[in-house]
This record gives sequence, C-alpha cells and structure tokens, in this order.
Amino acid sequence: MYRVGNPFWRFLAKLGMPLVVRVDVMFDKEANVYVATSPDLRGLVAEAKTKEELISSVYDCVDLLIEDQVHQPLKHKPLAAWDGDFRLA
Repeated sequence: MYRVGNPFWRFLAKLGMPLVVRVDVMFDKEANVYVATSPDLRGLVAEAKTKEELISSVYDCVDLLIEDQVHQPLKHKPLAAWDGDFRLA
C-alpha cells in the first residue's frame, strides 16, 4: 500500500500500486450529518446521515478523484484509512 499524497503516488498508481487515503471524520451536530475530508486527497468532502452511507460515499469519491488525477482507471480500488474517532463540529 502506498499513501496518496506521498511523493510519486500518481506514478505508482499508474503502475498498479495499491493506494491508501487518510480520511478525517467529524459529526456536525447543527446539520446532523457525518462529514469526511482528507488531508491527502484534495477535493474529498463527503457527508451523510449515517456512518454506513458516509463510508460508501467516501469510497465513491476517492475512486473518482484518484482516477481523475492519474487520468486512467485504477487496477486496484484504493482503501480509505480512518482511525475510528469522530470529532464534533
């Protein structure tokens, strides 16, 4: 696994190296939704009412954003790494 954001990650993704993306998750009490962002993958912002919906949305967004940046379909689906902790907003 090679982390998105590390040097040469786009090049390695084109060669078929499996990727991992760090994801930060918080719960927005005012909007009553979970929100996910990534310090590694610019443009990743997802929100959902449940954790399960959020996870699905994150994987969809990660696939699209990475394929857009490497300009080709990936050989392996990237993994999203989350520490399981929620911050409150």
